[in-house]
Amino acid sequence: MSSTYGSKIKISVFGESHGNGIGVVIDGLPAGAAIDRDAVLAQMARRAPGRDKTATPRKESDLPRVLSGMRGDILTGAPLCAVIENTNTRSQDYGNLLAMPRPAHSDYTAYVKYRGANDIRGGGHFSGRITAPLVFAGAVCRQLLERQGVRIAAHIERIGNICDARFDPVSVDPSLMQRLSASSFSLIDGMKEAPMRAEVEAAHTAQDSVGGVIECAVTGLPVGVGEPMFDGMEGAIAQAVFGVPAVKGIEFGAGFALAQMRGSQANDPFRYENGSVVTETNHCGGILGGISDGMPLIFRAAIKPTPSIAMPQKTVDLQTGENAVLEIRGRHDPCIVPRAVPVIEAAAAVAILNLM
Repeated sequence: MSSTYGSKIKISVFGESHGNGIGVVIDGLPAGAAIDRDAVLAQMARRAPGRDKTATPRKESDLPRVLSGMRGDILTGAPLCAVIENTNTRSQDYGNLLAMPRPAHSDYTAYVKYRGANDIRGGGHFSGRITAPLVFAGAVCRQLLERQGVRIAAHIERIGNICDARFDPVSVDPSLMQRLSASSFSLIDGMKEAPMRAEVEAAHTAQDSVGGVIECAVTGLPVGVGEPMFDGMEGAIAQAVFGVPAVKGIEFGAGFALAQMRGSQANDPFRYENGSVVTETNHCGGILGGISDGMPLIFRAAIKPTPSIAMPQKTVDLQTGENAVLEIRGRHDPCIVPRAVPVIEAAAAVAILNLM
């Protein structure tokens, strides 16, 4: 498995959902930088399970134990290693999945690739639980970015057919970003929370699940960040974001809507403002040629519905070679989108600090 990312800031995620623990090693962090541990824990709490009706009832404290790389609250320059213990597991709920893979899950492909040796319990290394170490890494990286004036915030742009407002692509309000990055159900328009929760509850009642879209904004980026052609801003961020389980699509700026425009509509006109070059629109999402242009960097990630649903599903029995019907037991999220918001922010933070 390849669970590493980055070159200058390099992270390596380890562990399985029902193993003794999960964690991350981060190489390349600057010595002498102070890290606010309470701020890190606040980001971990936004992702943690068992705290909201839209999430799995599995409860984990998600308290990271730092093994190296920090003395007190100061980074030492050595690799920063943090471990999170798994304490609330029910592995017996997954006994039938090794033979009967879940549709739309990694069970089948991992079974073939690793010749049945993969840990199926809770999804093993393919579980959304593995995003907890990523959030730890992102929480550290975002503090270093904030000292350079770079801010990151995301929100639930959509759950099912219920949509939130979108960021102003030209000027993202700093106070809005601060509110969103501290919320456990991040919305620009708070009036959308009740109908979104109703959408999740309807899916849950039907023994089903529902997906959505997360929109992320990055402000304060200087002009010139990004290394074309394969380490441009879009590619670097997309690689990190696609490491998040359940992400099936990403678009920057106007994204796929650009395909319906003419150049005169899609192009972002330049002008001077207080001595700096800005664009009047931001269809390109703050990136030109893979390089940041100084405008807000805006992207959206599509999150698929959780594959683990309670209703019977058609599958195969890999041991008997016959078609089968699977009934999944266990504790699963009817909607992963709210908990995925801080994970998308974390992936963006790791990617951008690596480029900067």
